[in-house]
Amino acid sequence: MPPKQPQLGSLAIQAPSLTPKTVHVSPSTCHDISAFKDLMNQYRKLDDTINMRLNRTTAQYRDREREGLGGKGDAEEQACAHVWKELVANWSRRTDIVKYCVGVVDDSLDEKRQILQNAGDDASAQRKAKGILYAEEVKRNQIHNELTVENIIRKRTFDAFRSRCRYFEPPASDTEARKWWDAV
Repeated sequence: MPPKQPQLGSLAIQAPSLTPKTVHVSPSTCHDISAFKDLMNQYRKLDDTINMRLNRTTAQYRDREREGLGGKGDAEEQACAHVWKELVANWSRRTDIVKYCVGVVDDSLDEKRQILQNAGDDASAQRKAKGILYAEEVKRNQIHNELTVENIIRKRTFDAFRSRCRYFEPPASDTEARKWWDAV
């Protein structure tokens, strides 16, 4: 049997992965800036493709409507609600990851400061401890900068979403969605 043809084009971005991968974020993920940034880039794909996502989701809901399988509301309204739920879930996961890593790196920085204080009068040990502390501070700044990047990406995505879903507003009963709606 020939291998299954891989999904290509925009469908590959829209469709969920056939082999979903669970990523367990650990302190080592936070300390490896490359791995951390790669993970964040994966999570940001939804934001990067927001217009295409809205187009494809709207088309899917229109197809369902034509087949008599339509749900509550028109296709555009349903598509906006669906994409909004995806955005909220994605933003929450990313924020949790960044906050976790901020905590991990801050704790590590505190440990390095303790090492520097305990280095005593040994000039060599102090130089080594200062070098390690400096590297840790750079890492801390990079992780903290991700919070600013997150705010910028969320704002840009929200603006794109609002330009397409002008009349959409999350229900008042969905507190998580309302929190993000009001925050952006």
